[in-house]
Amino acid sequence: MSLLADPRWSEALAHLPDYLGNHVRVSVAALALGLIVSLPLAIAARRRPVLRGALLGLASVVQTVPGLALLALFYPLLLALASLTAGWLGFSFSAFGFLPAVLALALYSMLPVLRNTITGLSGVDPEILEAAQGVGMTERQSLLMVELPLALPVMMAGIRTAAVWVIGTATLSTPIGQTSLGNYIFAGLQTQNWVFVLFGCVAAAVLALAVDQLLALIENGLRNRSRARTGLGGLGIAALIAATLVPAIARPHAGYVVGAKTFTEQYVLSALIAEQLRATGLPATTRAGLGSNVIFDALTAGDIDVYVDYSGTLWANQFHHSDIRPPAELLAALKATLAAQNITLLGELGFENAYALVMPRKRAAALGIHSISDLVARAPAMSIAGDYEFFSRPEWAGIQKAYGLSFRAQRQMQPDFMYAAVGSGEVDVIAGYTSDGLIAKYDLVTLEDDRHAIPPYDAIVLLSPKRRDDETLKSALQPLLGRIDIAEMREANLRASGNDASSSPDAVARWLREKIRAR
Repeated sequence: MSLLADPRWSEALAHLPDYLGNHVRVSVAALALGLIVSLPLAIAARRRPVLRGALLGLASVVQTVPGLALLALFYPLLLALASLTAGWLGFSFSAFGFLPAVLALALYSMLPVLRNTITGLSGVDPEILEAAQGVGMTERQSLLMVELPLALPVMMAGIRTAAVWVIGTATLSTPIGQTSLGNYIFAGLQTQNWVFVLFGCVAAAVLALAVDQLLALIENGLRNRSRARTGLGGLGIAALIAATLVPAIARPHAGYVVGAKTFTEQYVLSALIAEQLRATGLPATTRAGLGSNVIFDALTAGDIDVYVDYSGTLWANQFHHSDIRPPAELLAALKATLAAQNITLLGELGFENAYALVMPRKRAAALGIHSISDLVARAPAMSIAGDYEFFSRPEWAGIQKAYGLSFRAQRQMQPDFMYAAVGSGEVDVIAGYTSDGLIAKYDLVTLEDDRHAIPPYDAIVLLSPKRRDDETLKSALQPLLGRIDIAEMREANLRASGNDASSSPDAVARWLREKIRAR
C-alpha cells in the first residue's frame, strides 16, 4: 500500500476542521492581543530611550523562555487567579486551554512588533517632522497623518514575523488543553503515527506561509501605495480566517469531553470511552496530550467530563500521600477523598498499570538481577531513562528512599522511545509501565519491587463534578468497568505502537471494544 493510500491520511483529514479552526482562533486572538498591547507601548517609547530599552529588553527576555515552558507557566498562574476570584468576587474562569495559550502567545508576539514599530517611527526623516510642525500639526496629528503612514511598511514586517512565530508556537499548546495542529504532532509521537506527525507539521507550515504571504502582499501594497494589493491581502486574510473558523463554529457542540494524558494507553482508553458513548447515542470528543496535574485540574473545573487515571498516581502525586496501602484499602480512601471534591470514582477497568523498573531479560539474567534490591549494587555504573514526569514524581523519591538507588546518569525521553533505547543498550534500565506491550516486544523483564515502594496503580474512571448525577453517562460507561484484563491491555498497547492504519488509537479502541462485547 502506498503512503498516500494509507487510511491514516483520511483520519488526519477528518480532524482538520477542528484542529485547524482552533489553531487559527487561538493564533488570531493572541496576535490581536499582542498588537493591542505592543503598538501603544512602542508609540509611547519612540522618544523615551529608557522606556524603549526596558520594553525591548523585557520582550527579548521573554523570547529566551522555551515556548512550551512559557505556555505551561501561565496555567498554574491563571489557576491560582481563578481560585482567588472565586473566593473574593464570587466568579471564576477556566484556566485551561484557550486563555493561557492566548496570553503566552501574545507575549511571544511582542518583540518583533515592538522592535519594528520603534524602528519605523524612529526612521522618519526629521525634516518631514519639522515640516509637519511648520504647517501647524499637533503631535497627535503628526503621528496619525505622517509618522505612522511612513512607518507602516516597517511595522508590517514585524507583524509578519510575529504572525509566523505565533502560528508555529501555537502547536505547543496541546499539553495545556488547547486544541491545535499540535494535536497531530503530540498524538503521532506518542503512538508512532508518523502520518499524523507529518500532516501536523505540513499543515502548520502551510498555514504560516499562507499568512506570511498575504501579510507580505499588504506590506508591499503599503510600501508602494497600492490600494489594490493592500485590499487583496486583507481580503485574503479575512477569507482564510473565515474558511477555517466557520466550519468549527457551525459544528454542533459535543456533549461529553473525554480527557487523555500523554502516553499511548491513554490515547487508546480515551478513544474507547468516546466510542462507547457514541455507540449509546451520546456525542463525545477527546482532548488528549494533557499532563497528570493539568488533566485532574481540568476535570475538577469541568473542562473535561471523564478520563481514566491510576490509583497510585492520584494517591502519591495528586494528594501527596507517602504511605503504601493494599489496593482495596487505597481505593476506598481515594474514593472518599475524591468525593469530598465532588469527583466521582465510577469504578475500575480491571487492570493495573504500575511503574516498574525494566531491563533486557538476557542482561538481567546474566547479572543475576531479579529485583530492585539486586539492582542496587550495579546501579552506580548504569544509566536509567524515564518519561518526562517520572523523575520529578514522588514515586521515584519513594524508590530512592526505600532502596538507596543511585544511577550514573538519568535521561528523559518519549515513553515509546525509551523501550527501544533499553532494548538496544542505549540505556541500562527504564522506568516502564507494567501494562505496556513493548515489554514483550523487546524481550524485557520487570524487576520485583521487593520492598513495596511503588503503590498500586489500578486504572479507574473519574467523572467531573458537573457529571456527578449524570445517570445516562454512568449507565453508558458501566459495560467497560471490570472488563479489561492486563493481557488485553498489553495487546492493545502493542497494537497501538505499530506503524500502520490498524494501529491508530481509534482502530485499537474499536478492536478492544469488540473484545469486551464478545465476552
